[in-house]
Amino acid sequence: MIYIGLTGWGDHHDLYADLSNKKDKLATYAGYFPIVELDSTYYAIQRTSTVEKWCNETPDKFKFVVKAHQYMTGHSDYRDHYDSIKDVFSAYRDMLRPMDKAGKLGFVLLQFPPWFDCNHKNIRYVKYATEQLQPYKVAVEFRNQTWFQEQYREETLSFLDANNIIHSICDEPQAGMGSIPFVNRVTNRTAFIRLHGRNVHGWTQKDRTSEEWRNVRYLYDYNKEELEWLRKQIEILKHKTKDIYIVFNNNSGGHAAGNAQDLMALMGIRYDGLSPKQLKLF
Repeated sequence: MIYIGLTGWGDHHDLYADLSNKKDKLATYAGYFPIVELDSTYYAIQRTSTVEKWCNETPDKFKFVVKAHQYMTGHSDYRDHYDSIKDVFSAYRDMLRPMDKAGKLGFVLLQFPPWFDCNHKNIRYVKYATEQLQPYKVAVEFRNQTWFQEQYREETLSFLDANNIIHSICDEPQAGMGSIPFVNRVTNRTAFIRLHGRNVHGWTQKDRTSEEWRNVRYLYDYNKEELEWLRKQIEILKHKTKDIYIVFNNNSGGHAAGNAQDLMALMGIRYDGLSPKQLKLF
């Protein structure tokens, strides 16, 4: 099955134009898409009650792709709040249990930073992190080009497949070592595409602490030709696997929802089992 969705449900204002109660955003979102990438787990390990609430607000077939906490991928230092990295993984696994029990956990996404390059130490850590997340399925996204340089590309993909890790296929600006190419390959029998847009200026902006950087990094609107190109890539993947997850992350300008709906129309996809949409009074 092809699952199309977005990163988060809070920023897609076009979906909520007629929504009177803004607390109903997730339930409304689930009336449009069958999956969502959960990014709040990158910033904080959520309470069990919060995870249960999200599960209760979504239909039976809905799936979450859950982003790993920043301590788990080396974006920040776990020692500020935990005694060991194993404690971080343990707390994260506990958080996932209600979602797994509800049958709504797609997989965990480990997104590594641009400085996480291809070397023996980092290869061992990827394997360690995946083992720590068992029995849950895991996807890995690299953001350093060394993993897919010619001399390492096939070994990287073989390593992911051998360790039952889903390869995150990325569409993003091609802007040097901190970006990776679009490698349309399947590992662990599941395809996963993340669409970050192609805004080279926003991707390479130096001051990553500024509000402007956050506003422009994913500022991009895929045009018809680019979506048609994407459709063809998905058709290739359909010959290699049954399950394809596609997440639009070009949220800065509010384009993600429209692009996802355009792709669904282009591919003739209509989903059953979504949340019922609210009826307009007039």
